[in-house]
Amino acid sequence: MKNTILRSLAIVAIAVAFNSCSDDDSVVNDVSGTGNLGVEFDNAYGANDLILSTQINTTSNNEVLKIRTAKYIVSNIVLTKADGTTYTYPKSQSYFIVDEADANSHVLDLTNVPAGDYTKIKFGIGVDREQFNLGASGQGDFLAEAQAADMLWSWSAGYKFLAFEGTFTSPTVTTATPFMVHTGQTGSDYNYTEMTLDMPSKALVRSTITPVVHIVADLSKVIDGTNKIKLSENNEGGMGAMIMGGTNLPLITANLNSMFRIDHVHND
Repeated sequence: MKNTILRSLAIVAIAVAFNSCSDDDSVVNDVSGTGNLGVEFDNAYGANDLILSTQINTTSNNEVLKIRTAKYIVSNIVLTKADGTTYTYPKSQSYFIVDEADANSHVLDLTNVPAGDYTKIKFGIGVDREQFNLGASGQGDFLAEAQAADMLWSWSAGYKFLAFEGTFTSPTVTTATPFMVHTGQTGSDYNYTEMTLDMPSKALVRSTITPVVHIVADLSKVIDGTNKIKLSENNEGGMGAMIMGGTNLPLITANLNSMFRIDHVHND
């Protein structure tokens, strides 16, 4: 009798497990309709999570930074499926400001994304020239958002694509000195850049699954990437290193292409 009961319980457990797996497979395999996708930007400095104002960060040029501000505009998101087809997120909704000081800005919520298995994401840093050429009246709500976030010099000067600020010391600058690195259009250089990142695993967008793509942004790359920029060499009259134009800005823009990597994908 006891063995009969145990066999019955085992059969029930197997049946429940089978049905559960079948239900899960049904959800995953139902590639229809639309869903949502989160794109999370996690700022770091080298191997460490970024902490504003107090964290000591040392460059390869032996300059020591304390970062007060780290903001950038993310735009023009394009998602690539496993079969190679792409989905371009609506341009009018594809401008975001990621601000380290504002936790609510770290996850971009993309809605009404076609269901599918996504393997790549492409995005820009800054506002593309085509959008800027629409004029102030063509920017929609984003112009006011950028103004409120201090990511606009002025309309004629344009957007700040990246704002990287704080204080530094170096072997030749021993007193904490301000620095500001702002990218954007300057003269003949527009300094907008785009990059495509491969996902380590598929983002399964479904009506019942909202994946989150976790992107790490290594802020050390801004001035300490392929191109090494010494803040001390841009310390005008000892008043601070203010890099907002000149020959360094295209070099810094090029550095941004290696600043981002996808750490992992959640399919919850």
